[in-house]
Amino acid sequence: MLENNQQDSALSSPRFCNTGTFMRMPKVETAKGLDFVIAGAPFDTASSYRSGARFGPSGIRAISAMMKPNNVILQVNIMNSLKGGDIGDFNIVPGYIHPTYMQIEKGVQNIINDNAMPVVLGGDHSITLAELRAVAKKHGPVAIIHFDSHSDLCDTVFGEKYNHGTPFRRALEEGLIDAAHSIQLGMRGSLYDPNEHKIAAELGMKLIPAHKIREIGIDKVIEIALERIGDTPVFLTFDIDFVDPAYAPGTGTPEVGGFTSYESLHMVRQLKDLNFVGMDLVEVAPCYDFGELTTYMAANVVYEFLSILAYQKETK
Repeated sequence: MLENNQQDSALSSPRFCNTGTFMRMPKVETAKGLDFVIAGAPFDTASSYRSGARFGPSGIRAISAMMKPNNVILQVNIMNSLKGGDIGDFNIVPGYIHPTYMQIEKGVQNIINDNAMPVVLGGDHSITLAELRAVAKKHGPVAIIHFDSHSDLCDTVFGEKYNHGTPFRRALEEGLIDAAHSIQLGMRGSLYDPNEHKIAAELGMKLIPAHKIREIGIDKVIEIALERIGDTPVFLTFDIDFVDPAYAPGTGTPEVGGFTSYESLHMVRQLKDLNFVGMDLVEVAPCYDFGELTTYMAANVVYEFLSILAYQKETK
């Protein structure tokens, strides 16, 4: 176990001397003795429009060298408070979703079995089903807080049941999600089925689309989310297309009318008292990015989540 858990200072090692890990953290082989582990799931074969999210983990890691450990708002230094590292990418199988699920589930389960928090960089949103399978083996059905412009509750896409538009329907069917304590936020855009957002309620979930969030107000919506989740073990899944494409253009299925980078980070930060059991950040496709806006936004979302873990460790 490394004694010095801090990232190298840019005053001694320039940030472009990246080690290929998130925030230039130590590269680790196992999660033993750690509070959290960063892992990549570079799978995008389940994308329905633009592929490219397989390069999300490497893109996020590269720009994350810009991140520094002190969170001024939450008043924590994540690497003083936590022990963590980057375990690299799971050995996914391009083009084959079920063998890929097995690899992701095994990898996440290994992290959880070592009592560390899994933080997974995608990859398209199909990967979350495998993560929830691993999480549920330890915690049972968990709540999810889902930031996205799409509900991903479709029964099938192109006649297929396993796709980045179906993971939460499958997770509900498999008993992995505690629907009564779960919430989906930010859905928007044109639809084939005008009743698509009503499916969430029919399945026991709560969905608040983007236009309703604007009407209700962001802080009120977060209050609703916190009340619904309570102290239930919860998994945070953040699709980067929750953020407006003006701020995060590098994604496979962008939807206009989203949220600013500030609003998005503010919402994540307000979740600091939830009982988290895992997190993922998905659908970053660097090939459609501009100036690394999307990858840097994604790195910041992960950073805020790690800051929450540090805040909880220091205050609880």
